[in-house]
Amino acid sequence: MKTVLSTATKTQSFALIFDDFKQITKVGLSVSVVFSSLAGYLLGADQIQLQPLLLLAFGGYFMVGASNTFNQIIEKDLDALMKRTKNRPIPSGRMSVQVAFVIASLFTLCGITALYIVNPKTAMFGAISIFMYTCMYTPLKTISPLAVFVGAFPGAIPFMLGWVAATNDFGIEPGTLFMIQFFWQFPHFWAIGWMLDEDYKKAGFKMLPTGKKDKTTALQIIMYTIWMLVVSVIPVTGITGDLHLSMPSAIVIFLLGLVMLVFAFKLYQVQDNKAARSLMLASVLYITVIQVVYVIDKYLA
Repeated sequence: MKTVLSTATKTQSFALIFDDFKQITKVGLSVSVVFSSLAGYLLGADQIQLQPLLLLAFGGYFMVGASNTFNQIIEKDLDALMKRTKNRPIPSGRMSVQVAFVIASLFTLCGITALYIVNPKTAMFGAISIFMYTCMYTPLKTISPLAVFVGAFPGAIPFMLGWVAATNDFGIEPGTLFMIQFFWQFPHFWAIGWMLDEDYKKAGFKMLPTGKKDKTTALQIIMYTIWMLVVSVIPVTGITGDLHLSMPSAIVIFLLGLVMLVFAFKLYQVQDNKAARSLMLASVLYITVIQVVYVIDKYLA
């Protein structure tokens, strides 16, 4: 009986430790970044090779996991002030800063190494992403709303990172993929900032462009959504080098963007958390679906 209880206790303890590991590295976000990177790779590759594809997936996962862990180390005291983050592993006391630092350091080393094996340019962009997220975006959140602008740079790297991994080159094609995800960051994160504004203010985070849930913030969301939509369909014109988009796929992407734009206008009209949540969900759907559309378009066309 004691053996059974001991085994059950060990299993439960392992499950709790694993859950903390998932929280500290933000597994869900890491997986979404890997998805974007793989989509970029499939767009850039003339011939799909398993080794660089796997290295890109692992490297991308480690890269994001490292950034998120460093972020939670730096913000441990602020996380303790907010309802949505006070139960994270570090502020709750379930994980020490030392353990988290070891995880972040190992993830950084493994991530950059994996990406370097793919090619040096991919590793360089991966390292830039970790640096900007940890050393620029994270401390800037309590200083200025420009944090979202700065954070949009590392946030936009994954989609283009895949193309660089496939081609070992940076040009107009990965630049276009970067711009798509760059402009997408603003409506997505400002919608989140709108929903969590009260909680963010407890920690002194300045996430909304005006500092308020007002029409000016909503208007900026609309403007960036329009820019995102325009950049997303630009490849149909044929001016983005080897990155192409057929007219049917461009129409699909345009219609998806219009849906997102409708939600942005709805937020402008009603200015409530429900509308912000709808916009946030629409933005997640948009970036996921258009990446699938781009890949399908390439291989069917």
